[in-house]
Amino acid sequence: MRAALLLRPPPPPPAAGNLLSAASGRPPPPLLLRARRMAAGPPPPSAAAADFPAGPVPDDGGARTRPRRRRSVAGVDQDELLDPGALADPDSSFCDISGVSFHHKVYSAAHHEEQQDPASASGSGVGVPVVLLHGFGASLFSWSRVMRPLARAAGAKVLAFDRPAFGLTSRAAWSGSGPGGDNDDDTRPLNPYSMAFSAMATLAFVDLLGAGKAVLIGHSAGCLVAVDACLEAPERVAALVLVAPAIFAPGSGTKGERREDGEEGQEKKDSDDDSNGPPLNPFARIWRGFLGMCMWIAGLVLKVVMAVQDVVRALAVQALVALLRSPLGAIMVRLVMDKFGVMAVRNAWYDPSKVTDHVIQGYTKPLRSRGWERALLEHAISMITDSAPKSRLPVSKRLSEISCPVLVVTGDTDRLVPAWNAERVARAIPGAVFEVIKNCGHLPHEEKPEEFLSIVEGFLRRAFGTPDEQVLQAAV
Repeated sequence: MRAALLLRPPPPPPAAGNLLSAASGRPPPPLLLRARRMAAGPPPPSAAAADFPAGPVPDDGGARTRPRRRRSVAGVDQDELLDPGALADPDSSFCDISGVSFHHKVYSAAHHEEQQDPASASGSGVGVPVVLLHGFGASLFSWSRVMRPLARAAGAKVLAFDRPAFGLTSRAAWSGSGPGGDNDDDTRPLNPYSMAFSAMATLAFVDLLGAGKAVLIGHSAGCLVAVDACLEAPERVAALVLVAPAIFAPGSGTKGERREDGEEGQEKKDSDDDSNGPPLNPFARIWRGFLGMCMWIAGLVLKVVMAVQDVVRALAVQALVALLRSPLGAIMVRLVMDKFGVMAVRNAWYDPSKVTDHVIQGYTKPLRSRGWERALLEHAISMITDSAPKSRLPVSKRLSEISCPVLVVTGDTDRLVPAWNAERVARAIPGAVFEVIKNCGHLPHEEKPEEFLSIVEGFLRRAFGTPDEQVLQAAV
């Protein structure tokens, strides 16, 4: 036995032990692994570890934090919105009208004369100030290419302002009640997002210009405001220029009115025939009385149905308003503006390829102002819940009351307000002048500013020029 112990080989070194363990297919014992680690010391620093400084690891509670995704609408960051005043240009101005801070700009003929020969510019213009009214979704930026030339043509100041809910005009808080809102309480102020408020602000800007009257130039939905202000105070409006007027709903015609006229004429003819013809026999009288009773019953049923429809319509409007004022409404308007905002601007031009980045930035700049989506929703709600008196006809049915000089200008390829629709407006206004600009879309003053200015200047000279000038132009 002693000889056997002497003949036992000594234990192999660690490396050999590894080889033996690998050869036998069994892992080394835990004690042997611990001994090897202690003998080898700490592992050398790797290249990846060298990139991170040594130090305590912050405790994140076991949760891995992810960077928050930034929101954007039409390429405009929505996580760092500013007050409208912080986005103003050096030539911007603000004034308070009924609690709303209106962003506006004013140019005079002197601004244009500084860039031209004063001798050639002196004596030009007709001496009548101009107020510019932009359309839906736009701002006074839309008039930036024509404001200074218009000041020269008018020979007076030209003012453009951002209507409430657009541009950099303050986003006024609104409780949803009062005239132009959800009810007709005359003791409450006007809804700042209603058309009536915009018309009132337009007349206030006429006063701000220090003139008794002014020329109102409206574009698209701004034409409604211009016409409403003219009908409200005709003595303060010298003339109207309606550019691509969105007054008549596209596709609506006068077939119904013609049908009513035809029915009245037929009834009058029938009554004349009855009075001039032979007396009816008793059976015909009974039959006619029966038909009259049936028509009376049908009319009564129709009135009941219409009353039910009014109730259902009122409930539907209330549900829609509640939806638009909910958080879901703000999400919806952001989605729509993100997907279709820039597309709508390009679609408004005859040649979308000519829409520059400067134009896109001018239209999307108001999206950087705080509360823009809520204001836009309130503007939409004001159009839905417009509570104008029932006895007051809509603007589209009062065009014949306009007595001042009127110019209607449109593009021949307007996809939003077709040229034939603008021509209907011109035909409805007594003495209105109708002009069409070729190869032009919905924005003549942006896409074809030179032709637009030439047409407007000629109209102003014909309307307000001296008698000698008017006779000379008529002879030409």
